[in-house]
Amino acid sequence: MTTTVQGFVLIENRDDVVWVWLSRPDRHNSLIPELISDLKNALMDAARQRPRALVVTAKGSSFSTGGDIAGFLDHRRTQQDLRDYAEELVDGLHGVILDLIDFPAPVLAALNGPVTGGSVGLMLAADLVAMAEHAFLQPYYSQVGFGPDGGWTALMPDRIGVSRTLEIQYRNERVNAAEAREIGLVSSVCPLSELEGQIGKWLDDLSGGSSRTHLATRRGVWDDARRETVRRRLDQEKDRFLELVALPETIEGMLEFTRRRA
Repeated sequence: MTTTVQGFVLIENRDDVVWVWLSRPDRHNSLIPELISDLKNALMDAARQRPRALVVTAKGSSFSTGGDIAGFLDHRRTQQDLRDYAEELVDGLHGVILDLIDFPAPVLAALNGPVTGGSVGLMLAADLVAMAEHAFLQPYYSQVGFGPDGGWTALMPDRIGVSRTLEIQYRNERVNAAEAREIGLVSSVCPLSELEGQIGKWLDDLSGGSSRTHLATRRGVWDDARRETVRRRLDQEKDRFLELVALPETIEGMLEFTRRRA
């Protein structure tokens, strides 16, 4: 087993499986361009190794709380500065989601804590998802004034339906782990202490089958037409995000959001 630290990402090779951890725990693994860049590089390196599987998880008490609001506020000197920062972040995140979709092996996700904002896309691009029983999903976009990104409109409706997607967004609903399992967003819910064990069971299952068949199945699900639809929808999400991010009311929403959590 070898472990490598790559900026805000930790990579561990366990036999023929690559584990990738988001590692910005002091900020709840909130997303900034540097973390996204580190994650993209880690996925590229992992893909070149042709592993049996990829596991994405995180250090600390949260999986990820989405885009770091402080990062946006640090770039609010002008509307263009803020839009440029937002475009770098959202473009990078959406690129990582597509990299996960294109990954040449099954992708597993272990959600060790809350998953909010655009980080949900890392979950939606995974094949099998295990979620700690205390964890939850929540959008928060309407509380700030952002347009949904990370697949909330590009991927989520295909998983749980249009009506349920809209309801969660409009109500800023917190979806607990049990409901996430019930509506098909995650494959398993377990205590945090058993999360890696659940991933291990799935890896054993994968070992019992043909890696070529697993890859053929993955490529059949994420065929060119479906991938292109997702890419186009992600681009539309980015455009809507950029339309809203630098508005005065959105900046005030960000400030109020940070005040409530101070």
